[in-house]
Amino acid sequence: MANFSKSNVPQFSVDVYQNEYLPEGGREVNAIATVTSTGGGTVGSAVSAPHLYSAGQTPDAAVAIMVDCSGSMDYPPTKMRGARDATAAAIDAVRDGVHFAVIGGTHVAKEVYPGGGRLAVADAGTREQAKQALRKLSAGGGTAIGTWLRLADRLLASADVSIRHGIVLTDGRNEHESPEDLQASLDACAGRFTCDARGVGTDWEVKEVTGIASALLGTADIVADPSGLSADFTQMMEAAMGKEVADVSLRLWTPLGAEIKFVKQVAPTVEELTGRRTEAGPRAGDYPTGSWGDESRDYHICVEVPNAELGQEMLAARVSLIVPQPDGSAQTLSQGLVRAVWTDDMTASTSINPQVAHYTGQAELAQVIQQGLDARKSGDMDGATAKLGRAVQLASASGNEDTAKLLSKVVDVVDAVAGTVRLKARVAEADEMTLETRSTKTVRVKK
Repeated sequence: MANFSKSNVPQFSVDVYQNEYLPEGGREVNAIATVTSTGGGTVGSAVSAPHLYSAGQTPDAAVAIMVDCSGSMDYPPTKMRGARDATAAAIDAVRDGVHFAVIGGTHVAKEVYPGGGRLAVADAGTREQAKQALRKLSAGGGTAIGTWLRLADRLLASADVSIRHGIVLTDGRNEHESPEDLQASLDACAGRFTCDARGVGTDWEVKEVTGIASALLGTADIVADPSGLSADFTQMMEAAMGKEVADVSLRLWTPLGAEIKFVKQVAPTVEELTGRRTEAGPRAGDYPTGSWGDESRDYHICVEVPNAELGQEMLAARVSLIVPQPDGSAQTLSQGLVRAVWTDDMTASTSINPQVAHYTGQAELAQVIQQGLDARKSGDMDGATAKLGRAVQLASASGNEDTAKLLSKVVDVVDAVAGTVRLKARVAEADEMTLETRSTKTVRVKK
């Protein structure tokens, strides 16, 4: 079990990779910012945010597990049993001192443990009580995930902690509330807690599950076989327990005349952040990144700069990692700079930075998989073949072997380098859903 002392406070670094040289008339600057949090063991860290553990504190976290108990969870019966076992495994992974609750979800949300509108504090006794309470879970009713999320939000908000996290397990479509109601719940919960989402079996809607995880800055995945749930839930909970800094934002400042065109996370998954900007003072905006443990993520930043003469240089953007303070100010954890230099050296100005090129390809890979699968579902087989062929080509070129394997279950690959494929006549539903759910997973640049 981790020791949450000052020596465990993470240190953050921001490394910027770019080709800073622009040709005459060039206005678009692209950069990859690699943000790294080296957790736990860094002695003498300068970070002293309220979101971090300090000496003698118990873990500063709360977690709510939302288990689908709708009627479809009884078909087959192994599904409900697998969900109970997986939730028990997740409860075993909750660290002493962490606040937690279990929610049963149907067309309404009910508190399974501890009840009374409160959270339990994890220790050997409460973990055992929670696992006993799981035995009462039975399947029946509909599915309205927004109600589950709102109950989780109320429970998580009752704890005086910084890191709040949810886990959602569903096996079906969200049929008992409108898409607008679900979106309203996501909007209400965004920024209040992060949430991982899992679909079990093959009767759920991929875009619903990935949409929940995206809105709440968590992960999404498929567990096609209920027997795999326990291992997946344990891994998810251990990852949640490893988070040590909450509410981290990427703050981008641009000089007069410069403008952010887009910001997206590009590793370990592609996540569009441009529309989530909140203003943070003159010419600065914050983009949420959620909670951090010992990990590294990459962000693609595109800035449009004003025109300048050959030989001129300018700061195109300043990238800061910040956490909010109780007094409303923000503490800077680390910074990096994006530069622009105008040159008539064609070799310098036309060379594409390898990191930028790689992640531009990974973002396109995620996009063409989605487009290809959508085309396939709508009966546009020529369009599906072209898009999925391009996906095979990109996966091959970038060394994204996991995605290449998933693609090979949907298409027969004739020539990976050229992107020549044939659609398979029959595709297992689980294989197609796995490809769609994991389409945004990327690989890092090969060093």
